[in-house]
Amino acid sequence: MTPASPLAADLHLCTLRGATLAEVDAAAALQHRTDRKYLISLDRARLLVDRLADSHHVLDLVGRRTTSYLSTYFDTERLGAWRAHVQGRRRRWKVRTRLYAEDGLCRVEVKTKDGRGATVKHALTAPAHAYGRLDARAAEFIDDVLRRADIPVTTAALSPAAEIRYVRAALADLEHGTRVTLDGSLTCHHGDRTAALDPGYVLVETKGGSSPAPADRLLLRMGARPVSLSKYIVGRSLLTPGLPDNDVRRLARTHFTAEAHSAPLLERTPAA
Repeated sequence: MTPASPLAADLHLCTLRGATLAEVDAAAALQHRTDRKYLISLDRARLLVDRLADSHHVLDLVGRRTTSYLSTYFDTERLGAWRAHVQGRRRRWKVRTRLYAEDGLCRVEVKTKDGRGATVKHALTAPAHAYGRLDARAAEFIDDVLRRADIPVTTAALSPAAEIRYVRAALADLEHGTRVTLDGSLTCHHGDRTAALDPGYVLVETKGGSSPAPADRLLLRMGARPVSLSKYIVGRSLLTPGLPDNDVRRLARTHFTAEAHSAPLLERTPAA
């Protein structure tokens, strides 16, 4: 049995029924979806998990119920993706490479918005050593997705803009095809600066159709309200001097701390 991570222990994930990745993907892959995000205390997150136990399974990877994520986001020199989000433009986009650290798996992902405002995610599997960079195969994939979404940006204009690290637990309602993720130990890194989410809080995301899922209704009854909070947008808003102030930054300042490092950050732990 894999030892429980601190997040798994804090959320009492051992009390939930487990589901394999194949089962979760079959029921709730949701590449085309509506996301709702909530920033809630660890105590409320624990209560949420307890109340979802009858209807949701937790993703169980051979006894491991959380996964460490590393995501490098790419943007233009003038932060076109960041500005499109902050300014609420209809054609928003994000490009990132994502590493599932314990599993040594990497994906290149492009997220866009459709005409109804729903998130559409496109993904390309890549070798673990490709994390943090965009090779020719990734560039061809990204350029094709952005072109079809009518976004006038190419990979040639992109460079690494921030790295986001966190630990995630994923819950799925296998019957209704919706998911809930809970992210803890969230940090954002850019240059010699780091921003970190208050360890007493968890970022919850519900992923489903256009109508609120049972988890959304439960969160509302618990007093939580959806927030517009992108990990990448928060990171750049807090860590980049001179960016215009915005609602995202004002929200983030309530729950995040930022600091500069006199020495470079330690190298991340290689994937197993």
